Amino acid sequence: QLQASGGGLVQTGGSLRLSCAASRNTWGVNTMAWHRQAPGKQRELVATTFSSGEANYADSVKGRFTISRDNARKSVFLEMTSLKPEDTAVYYCNVDATTTWPPVWQNLWGQGTLVTVSS
Repeated sequence: QLQASGGGLVQTGGSLRLSCAASRNTWGVNTMAWHRQAPGKQRELVATTFSSGEANYADSVKGRFTISRDNARKSVFLEMTSLKPEDTAVYYCNVDATTTWPPVWQNLWGQGTLVTVSS
């Protein structure tokens, strides 16, 4: 129900923009986030955007990554700049979404998109 895209290969210092959209039968979205999992490491939270408009970031990406959302399109984005080799990971979007009203919130995960930063 979530489709992520935008990953790829980029050199150190480069930029990428990840996108994630919920399916058309989604009525609403609430908290939206990006996580990542590097080879041999645990999945970690990268950035979160709340329905209030507030956003939180992992210390490792503050000042380099920006999370944004489009509620009308049920989408979340991650603008990544000044990329480093240690940003290499599979990036997953994670969204609280409902297909009904009153809402019954489900926590959904996208399929993951690979970001590779070459040194």
